[in-house]
Amino acid sequence: MPKPVRITGRSSSITNSFVNGIIPVIPPTNEQVDEALFILGMADSVTCAYCGDTATEWDHLRPLVVGKKPTGYISEIHNLVPSCGKCNQSKGNKPWREWMFSSARLSPATRGIARLQDRADRLTAYEQWQTPTRVDFAAVVGEELWEQHWRNHAGILLAMRDAEATVELIRERVANASLRA
Repeated sequence: MPKPVRITGRSSSITNSFVNGIIPVIPPTNEQVDEALFILGMADSVTCAYCGDTATEWDHLRPLVVGKKPTGYISEIHNLVPSCGKCNQSKGNKPWREWMFSSARLSPATRGIARLQDRADRLTAYEQWQTPTRVDFAAVVGEELWEQHWRNHAGILLAMRDAEATVELIRERVANASLRA
């Protein structure tokens, strides 16, 4: 049976949007992609760097958001690895090594993926390939603009809480009207 949707249950999506909206995306060259795949042992076929299944997307190896704040890492080849949807969703914003060997739902360890240490060794080599860019956003844009960005975020979250209260009243009235019908 479906549960009623909670508007405030989407606050992490809003926070991710506020961070992802400011993250630079640096498209890699074909040579960079080839080198990255070589380091990951995928020169012949591209698979999930974590579990070996078919890669369907690119995952940020180092998370962009931790504790509802940007880490400073950006979207660039030095911070991206091929991933399957299961691994990308399961990993979320956790450190890759901690997650990979954890009992988290759908982690490679939980799924019994073979040769997990070999995969971790390739990811470690990949991490050492290049130094990823890390941006101190507040220093770059200035404290005033940075604070305005987060005031906007707080305002949206407040509006979501207000909307949730309105939704509860609507649900209650609809339920009462349905009982009388």
